[in-house]
Amino acid sequence: MKKVIVVGSGIGGLTAGALLAKDGAQVTVLEAMTELSGCAGKYRRHPYTFAAGATLGMALEPGGIHERIFRYLNVEVEAQQLDHVMDLHHPHRTISFSKDRQKHVKEMQRAFPGNEEKIEGFYQEVFDLANRIRTLMKPLPVMPPDQLQDVTAVAKVLRPTHLKLVPILLQPLESILRKHGLHDLEEFRHILDGILIDSMQTTSRHASALFSCIALDIYHEGAYYVNGGLYRFGEVLAEVIMSHGGRVKKPRTVTKLTRDGSGWTVEDHRGTIYEADAVVFNGDPRSLEGLLEPHQWEQLPKKIKLMPQKSTWGTYSLYIAIDSSKLEKSFAPFQQISHGPNGEMDEGWHFFVSVSKPEDRLRAPEGYQTVTISTHTNLEYWKTKESYDAYREMIKKRILDAVEQYYPGFQLAIDFIEDGAPRGWENYTLRTNGYVGGFAQTPWHALFGAASHRSGLPGLYLCGDHIFPGGGTIGVTTSGLHAARSIAKKPFI
Repeated sequence: MKKVIVVGSGIGGLTAGALLAKDGAQVTVLEAMTELSGCAGKYRRHPYTFAAGATLGMALEPGGIHERIFRYLNVEVEAQQLDHVMDLHHPHRTISFSKDRQKHVKEMQRAFPGNEEKIEGFYQEVFDLANRIRTLMKPLPVMPPDQLQDVTAVAKVLRPTHLKLVPILLQPLESILRKHGLHDLEEFRHILDGILIDSMQTTSRHASALFSCIALDIYHEGAYYVNGGLYRFGEVLAEVIMSHGGRVKKPRTVTKLTRDGSGWTVEDHRGTIYEADAVVFNGDPRSLEGLLEPHQWEQLPKKIKLMPQKSTWGTYSLYIAIDSSKLEKSFAPFQQISHGPNGEMDEGWHFFVSVSKPEDRLRAPEGYQTVTISTHTNLEYWKTKESYDAYREMIKKRILDAVEQYYPGFQLAIDFIEDGAPRGWENYTLRTNGYVGGFAQTPWHALFGAASHRSGLPGLYLCGDHIFPGGGTIGVTTSGLHAARSIAKKPFI
Protein backbone atom coordinates (compact mmCIF):
# COMPACT_ATOMS: atom_id res chain seq x y z
CA MET A 1 0.00 0.00 0.00
CA LYS A 2 1.43 3.36 -1.07
CA LYS A 3 1.87 5.88 1.76
CA VAL A 4 1.07 9.51 0.91
CA ILE A 5 1.44 12.57 3.13
CA VAL A 6 -0.60 15.64 2.19
CA VAL A 7 0.83 18.82 3.68
CA GLY A 8 -1.98 21.34 4.05
CA SER A 9 -5.73 20.85 3.82
CA GLY A 10 -6.55 23.33 1.08
CA ILE A 11 -9.04 22.17 -1.54
CA GLY A 12 -6.21 21.06 -3.87
CA GLY A 13 -4.47 18.90 -1.29
CA LEU A 14 -7.72 17.35 -0.07
CA THR A 15 -8.72 16.60 -3.67
CA ALA A 16 -5.45 14.73 -4.22
CA GLY A 17 -5.81 12.97 -0.88
CA ALA A 18 -9.41 11.88 -1.48
CA LEU A 19 -8.67 10.50 -4.95
CA LEU A 20 -5.61 8.61 -3.72
CA ALA A 21 -7.39 7.25 -0.63
CA LYS A 22 -10.22 5.89 -2.78
CA ASP A 23 -7.55 4.33 -4.99
CA GLY A 24 -6.15 2.42 -2.02
CA ALA A 25 -3.31 4.64 -0.82
CA GLN A 26 -2.70 5.19 2.89
CA VAL A 27 -3.24 8.96 3.13
CA THR A 28 -2.36 11.24 6.04
CA VAL A 29 -3.23 14.94 5.89
CA LEU A 30 -1.24 17.29 8.13
CA GLU A 31 -2.93 20.65 8.64
CA ALA A 32 -1.36 23.44 10.67
CA MET A 33 -4.65 25.15 11.53
CA THR A 34 -7.74 23.87 13.33
CA GLU A 35 -9.97 24.30 10.25
CA LEU A 36 -9.92 22.63 6.84
CA SER A 37 -10.08 24.09 3.32
CA GLY A 38 -7.34 26.74 3.43
CA CYS A 39 -8.35 30.05 1.86
CA ALA A 40 -11.82 28.60 1.23
CA GLY A 41 -12.16 27.74 4.91
CA LYS A 42 -14.35 29.11 7.65
CA TYR A 43 -14.08 30.47 11.15
CA ARG A 44 -16.64 30.92 13.89
CA ARG A 45 -17.61 33.79 16.11
CA HIS A 46 -20.56 32.41 18.06
CA PRO A 47 -23.29 32.27 16.82
CA TYR A 48 -21.91 33.17 13.37
CA THR A 49 -19.89 31.21 10.80
CA PHE A 50 -17.90 33.25 8.30
CA ALA A 51 -16.46 32.26 4.94
CA ALA A 52 -12.79 33.19 5.34
CA GLY A 53 -12.11 33.85 1.66
CA ALA A 54 -13.51 32.14 -1.43
CA THR A 55 -17.31 32.10 -1.47
CA LEU A 56 -18.87 31.65 -4.94
CA GLY A 57 -19.25 28.01 -5.99
CA MET A 58 -18.18 27.07 -9.52
CA ALA A 59 -17.85 23.99 -11.73
CA LEU A 60 -20.66 22.04 -10.06
CA GLU A 61 -22.61 21.80 -13.31
CA PRO A 62 -22.48 18.52 -15.28
CA GLY A 63 -18.98 18.27 -16.71
CA GLY A 64 -17.50 20.84 -14.29
CA ILE A 65 -14.41 19.63 -12.50
CA HIS A 66 -15.98 19.64 -9.05
CA GLU A 67 -19.03 17.78 -10.32
CA ARG A 68 -16.82 15.20 -12.02
CA ILE A 69 -14.66 14.65 -8.95
CA PHE A 70 -17.57 14.54 -6.49
CA ARG A 71 -19.40 12.10 -8.76
CA TYR A 72 -16.28 9.88 -8.96
CA LEU A 73 -15.98 9.99 -5.16
CA ASN A 74 -19.75 9.45 -4.75
CA VAL A 75 -20.26 12.53 -2.54
CA GLU A 76 -22.52 15.58 -2.78
CA VAL A 77 -22.41 19.19 -1.66
CA GLU A 78 -25.71 20.99 -1.18
CA ALA A 79 -25.79 23.97 -3.55
CA GLN A 80 -28.22 26.01 -5.63
CA GLN A 81 -27.43 27.20 -9.12
CA LEU A 82 -27.88 30.93 -9.62
CA ASP A 83 -29.81 32.35 -12.58
CA HIS A 84 -28.85 35.81 -11.32
CA VAL A 85 -25.13 35.41 -10.62
CA MET A 86 -24.31 38.77 -9.05
CA ASP A 87 -24.69 42.53 -9.24
CA LEU A 88 -21.79 44.64 -10.50
CA HIS A 89 -22.01 48.10 -8.95
CA HIS A 90 -20.03 50.80 -10.72
CA PRO A 91 -20.02 54.59 -10.27
CA HIS A 92 -22.48 55.30 -13.10
CA ARG A 93 -24.36 52.02 -13.46
CA THR A 94 -25.23 48.68 -11.92
CA ILE A 95 -24.99 45.61 -14.13
CA SER A 96 -27.14 42.58 -13.40
CA PHE A 97 -24.97 39.57 -14.30
CA SER A 98 -27.23 36.83 -15.67
CA LYS A 99 -26.36 33.18 -16.20
CA ASP A 100 -28.02 33.45 -19.62
CA ARG A 101 -25.37 34.64 -22.08
CA GLN A 102 -27.71 36.61 -24.32
CA LYS A 103 -29.35 38.35 -21.38
CA HIS A 104 -25.93 39.38 -20.16
CA VAL A 105 -24.91 40.73 -23.57
CA LYS A 106 -28.14 42.73 -23.82
CA GLU A 107 -27.57 44.12 -20.32
CA MET A 108 -24.10 45.31 -21.35
CA GLN A 109 -25.49 46.80 -24.56
CA ARG A 110 -28.15 48.61 -22.55
CA ALA A 111 -25.46 50.03 -20.28
CA PHE A 112 -23.36 51.33 -23.18
CA PRO A 113 -25.71 52.69 -25.86
CA GLY A 114 -24.07 53.39 -29.19
CA ASN A 115 -21.70 50.43 -28.80
CA GLU A 116 -24.20 47.62 -29.28
CA GLU A 117 -22.58 46.11 -32.39
CA LYS A 118 -19.08 46.20 -30.93
CA ILE A 119 -20.22 44.60 -27.68
CA GLU A 120 -22.14 41.90 -29.57
CA GLY A 121 -19.05 41.08 -31.65
CA PHE A 122 -16.77 41.06 -28.62
CA TYR A 123 -18.91 38.63 -26.64
CA GLN A 124 -19.56 36.41 -29.64
CA GLU A 125 -15.82 35.97 -30.01
CA VAL A 126 -15.23 35.49 -26.26
CA PHE A 127 -17.96 32.84 -25.99
CA ASP A 128 -16.77 31.09 -29.16
CA LEU A 129 -13.17 31.01 -28.00
CA ALA A 130 -14.19 29.82 -24.54
CA ASN A 131 -16.09 26.92 -26.07
CA ARG A 132 -13.07 25.91 -28.18
CA ILE A 133 -10.77 26.19 -25.17
CA ARG A 134 -13.07 23.96 -23.09
CA THR A 135 -12.85 21.16 -25.67
CA LEU A 136 -9.07 21.44 -25.52
CA MET A 137 -8.98 21.54 -21.72
CA LYS A 138 -11.50 18.73 -21.12
CA PRO A 139 -8.79 16.14 -20.37
CA LEU A 140 -7.23 18.71 -17.96
CA PRO A 141 -3.74 18.73 -19.52
CA VAL A 142 -0.58 19.52 -17.58
CA MET A 143 1.25 22.77 -18.29
CA PRO A 144 3.98 23.37 -19.05
CA PRO A 145 4.25 20.00 -20.82
CA ASP A 146 7.54 18.67 -19.45
CA GLN A 147 6.94 14.99 -20.15
CA LEU A 148 6.01 13.10 -23.31
CA GLN A 149 2.71 12.00 -21.75
CA ASP A 150 1.73 15.67 -21.31
CA VAL A 151 2.28 16.42 -24.97
CA THR A 152 0.48 13.24 -25.99
CA ALA A 153 -2.58 14.13 -23.88
CA VAL A 154 -2.93 17.49 -25.63
CA ALA A 155 -2.22 16.03 -29.08
CA LYS A 156 -5.07 13.53 -28.68
CA VAL A 157 -7.70 16.27 -28.45
CA LEU A 158 -6.24 18.74 -30.96
CA ARG A 159 -8.61 19.48 -33.84
CA PRO A 160 -8.62 22.00 -36.72
CA THR A 161 -11.03 24.14 -34.68
CA HIS A 162 -8.28 24.81 -32.18
CA LEU A 163 -6.18 26.64 -34.78
CA LYS A 164 -8.28 29.70 -34.00
CA LEU A 165 -6.65 29.78 -30.58
CA VAL A 166 -3.13 30.19 -31.93
CA PRO A 167 -3.30 33.98 -32.56
CA ILE A 168 -4.26 34.68 -28.94
CA LEU A 169 -2.01 32.08 -27.33
CA LEU A 170 0.44 34.67 -25.98
CA GLN A 171 -1.76 37.75 -26.23
CA PRO A 172 -3.57 39.71 -23.50
CA LEU A 173 -7.32 40.29 -23.58
CA GLU A 174 -6.42 43.81 -24.73
CA SER A 175 -5.88 42.38 -28.22
CA ILE A 176 -9.52 41.23 -28.47
CA LEU A 177 -10.81 44.52 -27.08
CA ARG A 178 -8.82 46.39 -29.74
CA LYS A 179 -10.08 44.11 -32.48
CA HIS A 180 -13.65 45.13 -31.63
CA GLY A 181 -12.91 48.80 -31.03
CA LEU A 182 -13.62 48.63 -27.30
CA HIS A 183 -10.14 49.30 -25.95
CA ASP A 184 -10.84 52.98 -25.31
CA LEU A 185 -14.31 52.46 -23.76
CA GLU A 186 -12.85 52.63 -20.27
CA GLU A 187 -16.06 52.10 -18.31
CA PHE A 188 -16.73 48.89 -20.25
CA ARG A 189 -13.15 47.78 -19.63
CA HIS A 190 -13.59 48.58 -15.94
CA ILE A 191 -16.45 46.08 -15.68
CA LEU A 192 -14.33 43.37 -17.29
CA ASP A 193 -11.41 44.25 -15.04
CA GLY A 194 -13.57 43.80 -11.95
CA ILE A 195 -14.29 40.22 -13.02
CA LEU A 196 -10.72 39.45 -14.09
CA ILE A 197 -8.95 40.80 -11.00
CA ASP A 198 -10.91 38.39 -8.81
CA SER A 199 -10.20 35.33 -10.96
CA MET A 200 -6.88 36.12 -12.68
CA GLN A 201 -5.23 38.59 -10.30
CA THR A 202 -4.73 41.14 -13.06
CA THR A 203 -6.68 43.24 -15.53
CA SER A 204 -7.52 43.22 -19.24
CA ARG A 205 -4.33 45.01 -20.32
CA HIS A 206 -2.20 42.17 -18.96
CA ALA A 207 -4.46 39.11 -18.48
CA SER A 208 -4.00 36.13 -20.81
CA ALA A 209 -6.61 36.33 -23.57
CA LEU A 210 -6.92 32.55 -23.52
CA PHE A 211 -7.71 32.35 -19.82
CA SER A 212 -9.71 35.60 -19.85
CA CYS A 213 -12.22 34.11 -22.28
CA ILE A 214 -12.80 31.27 -19.83
CA ALA A 215 -12.96 33.68 -16.87
CA LEU A 216 -15.57 35.87 -18.57
CA ASP A 217 -17.64 32.90 -19.77
CA ILE A 218 -17.46 30.52 -16.84
CA TYR A 219 -20.21 32.19 -14.80
CA HIS A 220 -22.59 31.36 -17.64
CA GLU A 221 -21.66 27.69 -17.35
CA GLY A 222 -22.76 27.68 -13.74
CA ALA A 223 -22.39 29.66 -10.52
CA TYR A 224 -23.65 28.32 -7.21
CA TYR A 225 -24.58 29.30 -3.70
CA VAL A 226 -23.13 26.55 -1.49
CA ASN A 227 -25.01 26.05 1.77
CA GLY A 228 -22.66 26.80 4.64
CA GLY A 229 -19.87 27.90 2.29
CA LEU A 230 -17.08 26.49 0.16
CA TYR A 231 -15.49 24.98 3.25
CA ARG A 232 -18.03 22.21 2.67
CA PHE A 233 -15.90 21.09 -0.30
CA GLY A 234 -13.03 20.46 2.08
CA GLU A 235 -15.20 18.70 4.64
CA VAL A 236 -16.66 16.17 2.20
CA LEU A 237 -13.21 15.48 0.72
CA ALA A 238 -11.79 14.91 4.21
CA GLU A 239 -14.68 12.55 4.95
CA VAL A 240 -13.74 10.52 1.86
CA ILE A 241 -10.13 10.26 3.06
CA MET A 242 -11.18 9.06 6.51
CA SER A 243 -13.83 6.67 5.15
CA HIS A 244 -11.02 4.88 3.27
CA GLY A 245 -8.83 4.56 6.36
CA GLY A 246 -6.90 7.81 5.98
CA ARG A 247 -6.12 10.33 8.69
CA VAL A 248 -6.63 14.09 8.92
CA LYS A 249 -4.46 15.46 11.72
CA LYS A 250 -4.73 19.06 12.98
CA PRO A 251 -3.17 21.19 14.16
CA ARG A 252 0.05 19.74 12.79
CA THR A 253 2.59 22.23 11.45
CA VAL A 254 5.18 20.57 9.19
CA THR A 255 8.70 21.70 10.07
CA LYS A 256 10.86 19.50 7.85
CA LEU A 257 10.69 17.55 4.58
CA THR A 258 13.54 15.16 3.83
CA ARG A 259 14.12 12.90 0.86
CA ASP A 260 15.20 9.63 2.50
CA GLY A 261 16.33 6.86 0.17
CA SER A 262 13.41 6.09 -2.11
CA GLY A 263 10.84 7.88 0.05
CA TRP A 264 10.25 10.89 2.29
CA THR A 265 10.23 11.64 5.98
CA VAL A 266 8.03 14.45 7.24
CA GLU A 267 8.40 16.01 10.69
CA ASP A 268 5.78 18.11 12.46
CA HIS A 269 6.10 20.71 15.21
CA ARG A 270 5.55 18.07 17.88
CA GLY A 271 8.54 16.11 16.67
CA THR A 272 6.41 13.32 15.18
CA ILE A 273 7.99 11.65 12.17
CA TYR A 274 5.93 10.33 9.26
CA GLU A 275 7.27 8.15 6.46
CA ALA A 276 5.85 8.38 2.96
CA ASP A 277 6.39 7.16 -0.57
CA ALA A 278 5.09 10.50 -1.87
CA VAL A 279 4.29 13.96 -0.51
CA VAL A 280 1.66 16.35 -1.86
CA PHE A 281 2.59 19.85 -0.73
CA ASN A 282 -0.45 22.14 -0.62
CA GLY A 283 1.26 25.11 0.98
CA ASP A 284 3.02 28.28 -0.11
CA PRO A 285 5.91 27.05 -2.32
CA ARG A 286 8.06 29.87 -0.92
CA SER A 287 8.14 28.05 2.42
CA LEU A 288 9.82 25.02 0.86
CA GLU A 289 13.15 26.81 1.15
CA GLY A 290 12.92 26.46 4.94
CA LEU A 291 11.48 22.94 4.94
CA LEU A 292 13.82 21.14 2.52
CA GLU A 293 17.50 20.39 2.92
CA PRO A 294 19.55 23.13 1.14
CA HIS A 295 20.78 20.73 -1.55
CA GLN A 296 17.21 19.59 -2.18
CA TRP A 297 15.95 23.18 -2.50
CA GLU A 298 18.65 23.76 -5.10
CA GLN A 299 17.32 20.86 -7.18
CA LEU A 300 13.90 22.48 -7.58
CA PRO A 301 13.01 24.15 -10.90
CA LYS A 302 14.00 27.78 -11.31
CA LYS A 303 10.31 28.80 -11.38
CA ILE A 304 9.92 27.54 -7.80
CA LYS A 305 13.23 28.89 -6.49
CA LEU A 306 12.44 32.37 -7.80
CA MET A 307 9.08 32.53 -6.00
CA PRO A 308 10.51 34.00 -2.76
CA GLN A 309 11.67 37.00 -4.84
CA LYS A 310 8.23 37.56 -6.38
CA SER A 311 5.40 39.48 -4.80
CA THR A 312 1.72 38.86 -5.35
CA TRP A 313 -1.43 40.42 -3.94
CA GLY A 314 -2.44 40.42 -0.34
CA THR A 315 -6.03 40.77 0.78
CA TYR A 316 -7.97 42.79 3.31
CA SER A 317 -11.28 41.29 4.45
CA LEU A 318 -14.24 42.33 6.56
CA TYR A 319 -16.41 39.82 8.39
CA ILE A 320 -19.79 41.22 9.36
CA ALA A 321 -23.02 39.89 10.86
CA ILE A 322 -26.15 41.91 10.19
CA ASP A 323 -29.63 42.03 11.69
CA SER A 324 -31.73 41.49 8.56
CA SER A 325 -34.75 43.26 10.03
CA LYS A 326 -32.84 46.53 10.07
CA LEU A 327 -32.01 46.50 6.33
CA GLU A 328 -33.94 48.86 4.08
CA LYS A 329 -33.51 46.42 1.19
CA SER A 330 -32.25 42.85 1.00
CA PHE A 331 -28.82 41.82 -0.26
CA ALA A 332 -28.20 39.66 -3.29
CA PRO A 333 -25.88 36.77 -2.26
CA PHE A 334 -22.99 38.01 -4.44
CA GLN A 335 -21.93 41.39 -5.75
CA GLN A 336 -18.96 43.49 -6.69
CA ILE A 337 -18.64 47.15 -5.80
CA SER A 338 -16.18 49.25 -7.82
CA HIS A 339 -16.33 52.87 -6.76
CA GLY A 340 -12.84 54.14 -7.49
CA PRO A 341 -12.67 57.45 -9.39
CA ASN A 342 -10.06 56.08 -11.81
CA GLY A 343 -11.01 52.42 -12.12
CA GLU A 344 -8.83 51.26 -9.23
CA MET A 345 -8.95 47.52 -8.55
CA ASP A 346 -7.48 47.41 -5.03
CA GLU A 347 -7.29 49.03 -1.58
CA GLY A 348 -11.04 49.05 -0.99
CA TRP A 349 -11.92 50.78 -4.26
CA HIS A 350 -13.01 47.43 -5.68
CA PHE A 351 -14.28 44.59 -3.52
CA PHE A 352 -16.34 41.41 -3.61
CA VAL A 353 -19.31 41.00 -1.27
CA SER A 354 -20.76 37.63 -0.25
CA VAL A 355 -23.88 37.47 1.88
CA SER A 356 -25.41 34.36 3.41
CA LYS A 357 -28.96 33.57 2.37
CA PRO A 358 -31.54 34.33 5.09
CA GLU A 359 -32.44 30.63 5.34
CA ASP A 360 -28.81 29.39 5.62
CA ARG A 361 -28.72 28.25 9.25
CA LEU A 362 -25.16 26.92 8.86
CA ARG A 363 -23.93 30.52 8.81
CA ALA A 364 -26.25 32.55 11.03
CA PRO A 365 -29.29 32.20 13.32
CA GLU A 366 -32.75 33.18 12.13
CA GLY A 367 -33.06 36.88 11.41
CA TYR A 368 -29.34 37.38 10.80
CA GLN A 369 -26.93 37.04 7.88
CA THR A 370 -23.15 36.95 7.61
CA VAL A 371 -21.23 39.09 5.14
CA THR A 372 -17.69 38.54 3.85
CA ILE A 373 -16.07 41.43 1.96
CA SER A 374 -12.60 41.21 0.41
CA THR A 375 -10.36 43.56 -1.54
CA HIS A 376 -6.90 43.27 -3.07
CA THR A 377 -4.10 45.15 -1.39
CA ASN A 378 -0.45 45.94 -2.08
CA LEU A 379 1.54 44.52 0.83
CA GLU A 380 4.13 47.29 0.53
CA TYR A 381 1.63 49.55 2.31
CA TRP A 382 1.57 47.41 5.47
CA LYS A 383 5.24 47.25 6.48
CA THR A 384 5.34 49.32 9.70
CA LYS A 385 3.01 49.11 12.69
CA GLU A 386 1.99 52.75 12.29
CA SER A 387 1.11 52.37 8.62
CA TYR A 388 -0.51 48.98 9.29
CA ASP A 389 -2.93 50.29 11.91
CA ALA A 390 -3.79 53.46 9.99
CA TYR A 391 -4.19 51.67 6.69
CA ARG A 392 -6.58 49.03 7.99
CA GLU A 393 -8.86 51.72 9.43
CA MET A 394 -8.76 53.71 6.20
CA ILE A 395 -9.72 50.70 4.05
CA LYS A 396 -12.39 49.62 6.51
CA LYS A 397 -14.06 53.04 6.39
CA ARG A 398 -13.75 53.22 2.60
CA ILE A 399 -15.51 49.87 2.18
CA LEU A 400 -18.26 50.50 4.72
CA ASP A 401 -19.03 53.92 3.25
CA ALA A 402 -19.25 52.41 -0.23
CA VAL A 403 -21.64 49.64 0.86
CA GLU A 404 -23.77 52.24 2.61
CA GLN A 405 -24.21 54.11 -0.68
CA TYR A 406 -25.90 51.09 -2.27
CA TYR A 407 -27.60 49.76 0.87
CA PRO A 408 -28.66 52.68 3.08
CA GLY A 409 -28.85 51.70 6.73
CA PHE A 410 -26.32 48.88 6.31
CA GLN A 411 -24.02 50.16 9.05
CA LEU A 412 -26.91 50.44 11.54
CA ALA A 413 -27.78 46.78 10.84
CA ILE A 414 -24.29 45.56 11.88
CA ASP A 415 -24.41 43.26 14.91
CA PHE A 416 -20.78 42.12 14.72
CA ILE A 417 -17.73 43.21 12.73
CA GLU A 418 -14.04 42.37 12.59
CA ASP A 419 -11.41 42.52 9.89
CA GLY A 420 -8.69 40.34 8.46
CA ALA A 421 -5.60 42.29 7.44
CA PRO A 422 -2.49 40.79 5.77
CA ARG A 423 -0.81 39.73 9.01
CA GLY A 424 -3.94 37.85 10.00
CA TRP A 425 -3.97 36.10 6.64
CA GLU A 426 -0.32 35.18 7.09
CA ASN A 427 -1.14 33.60 10.45
CA TYR A 428 -4.32 31.92 9.20
CA THR A 429 -2.99 30.48 5.94
CA LEU A 430 0.78 30.38 6.63
CA ARG A 431 1.29 32.32 3.41
CA THR A 432 4.54 34.32 3.29
CA ASN A 433 3.69 37.94 4.19
CA GLY A 434 0.01 37.15 3.62
CA TYR A 435 0.26 36.57 -0.14
CA VAL A 436 -2.93 34.94 -1.43
CA GLY A 437 -4.54 34.23 -4.78
CA GLY A 438 -1.47 33.17 -6.72
CA PHE A 439 0.36 34.94 -9.51
CA ALA A 440 -1.15 37.22 -12.11
CA GLN A 441 -2.28 35.13 -15.08
CA THR A 442 -0.42 37.00 -17.81
CA PRO A 443 -0.03 35.30 -21.22
CA TRP A 444 3.35 33.75 -20.52
CA HIS A 445 2.85 32.97 -16.87
CA ALA A 446 -0.56 31.39 -17.40
CA LEU A 447 0.90 28.74 -19.72
CA PHE A 448 4.56 28.11 -20.41
CA GLY A 449 5.83 30.17 -17.49
CA ALA A 450 3.59 28.45 -14.95
CA ALA A 451 4.93 26.21 -12.20
CA SER A 452 4.20 22.52 -12.70
CA HIS A 453 2.81 20.21 -10.02
CA ARG A 454 6.01 18.19 -10.45
CA SER A 455 8.58 19.62 -8.06
CA GLY A 456 11.62 18.14 -9.78
CA LEU A 457 12.32 15.98 -6.72
CA PRO A 458 11.12 12.35 -6.96
CA GLY A 459 7.94 11.81 -4.98
CA LEU A 460 7.30 15.48 -4.14
CA TYR A 461 4.28 17.06 -5.84
CA LEU A 462 2.82 20.55 -5.53
CA CYS A 463 -0.69 21.93 -5.72
CA GLY A 464 -2.46 25.15 -4.85
CA ASP A 465 -3.00 28.62 -6.29
CA HIS A 466 0.69 29.19 -7.17
CA ILE A 467 0.75 26.05 -9.34
CA PHE A 468 -0.76 25.63 -12.83
CA PRO A 469 -3.51 26.44 -13.61
CA GLY A 470 -3.63 29.02 -10.80
CA GLY A 471 -6.07 30.36 -8.24
CA GLY A 472 -9.70 29.71 -7.40
CA THR A 473 -11.22 26.40 -6.39
CA ILE A 474 -11.22 25.23 -10.02
CA GLY A 475 -7.52 25.94 -10.41
CA VAL A 476 -6.38 24.39 -7.13
CA THR A 477 -8.59 21.34 -7.65
CA THR A 478 -7.02 20.81 -11.06
CA SER A 479 -3.51 20.95 -9.63
CA GLY A 480 -4.55 18.49 -6.91
CA LEU A 481 -5.91 16.15 -9.57
CA HIS A 482 -2.62 16.42 -11.48
CA ALA A 483 -0.69 15.45 -8.33
CA ALA A 484 -2.96 12.45 -7.71
CA ARG A 485 -2.65 11.34 -11.34
CA SER A 486 1.15 11.45 -11.19
CA ILE A 487 1.25 9.40 -7.98
CA ALA A 488 -1.35 6.79 -8.95
CA LYS A 489 -0.50 6.69 -12.66
CA LYS A 490 -4.20 6.81 -13.58
CA PRO A 491 -6.54 9.56 -14.84
CA PHE A 492 -9.36 9.14 -12.25
CA ILE A 493 -11.77 11.30 -14.28
